Amino acid sequence: MPPSLLPDSVDAVVALLERYDYFADRRLATSVFLALKMRRPLFLEGEAGVGKTEIAKVLSNALSRSLVRLQCYEGLDTASAVYEWNYPRQMIEIRLTEAEGKVDRETLAANIFSEQFLIRRPILQALQPDDGVAPVLLIDELDRSDEPFEAYLLEVLAEYQVTIPELGAIKAASPPIVIITSNRTREIHDAIKRRCLYHWVDFPNAERELAIVRRKVPGADARLSREVVAFTQRLRAMDLFKSPGIAETLDWAEALVALDRMSLDPETVADTLGALLKYQDDIGAITPQIAAQLVAEASSEADKSAEARV
Repeated sequence: MPPSLLPDSVDAVVALLERYDYFADRRLATSVFLALKMRRPLFLEGEAGVGKTEIAKVLSNALSRSLVRLQCYEGLDTASAVYEWNYPRQMIEIRLTEAEGKVDRETLAANIFSEQFLIRRPILQALQPDDGVAPVLLIDELDRSDEPFEAYLLEVLAEYQVTIPELGAIKAASPPIVIITSNRTREIHDAIKRRCLYHWVDFPNAERELAIVRRKVPGADARLSREVVAFTQRLRAMDLFKSPGIAETLDWAEALVALDRMSLDPETVADTLGALLKYQDDIGAITPQIAAQLVAEASSEADKSAEARV
């Protein structure tokens, strides 16, 4: 499928994302629009599970472009992220040349360090896509990588190119759409942020979260969806080690649907909290009394929401 035209307004971005089940607020949609319009990388920070990675996936589908994903981790280097030489093939080429008895070292070196012996990793794949169409490059969880790798990215983000000593600079014919995410487990250097447009992705408000649940978990009863969102919104106001993100809200809603629940009750909440909270201290903090109180408040909120819709 040929790549789609880029949206020409913020409203068009909102509509485009919603068509692919992503409900962005106005500020986030504006950041996405500007990143596309200005051809600048978009740096997204926020808690885990709020939908940062999903933006890249949705843009890939919505714009009919391939998604090149670089998942960052401690110890990530250029050999895994950018390129490396195919050493076994190079050795075979050297031995074949020696067997022929024609060993010109300069010619041989130029030959084995040519592009046919180059293994392209995600960043180089994004700069030189096979189909010639600029892809969406997702550099996911940059905060998990080391600072030297951040420094290497500066050239990529500023010039959309990488420099390979044996070949020189390799520049993208058309810049990829770059989305960088961070869960802020550590601070990312200012030099990276200066090369990007920045947006903090926050937890959604109740209205937007309800729209997401209804779209993503269509099997959930309308009342159950309202109660799940109201309950989750109240959990985020508590002093928890890790507040549930949108991903956890959806997991919980799907778990409740699998149990054929039409509404919340304290016993069901206690049995299914592991779908919503991921740390034992947080689960232990939701005592039966607190669970009952939160269920009652969520039920009341769901009633008010239903009445407002009538």
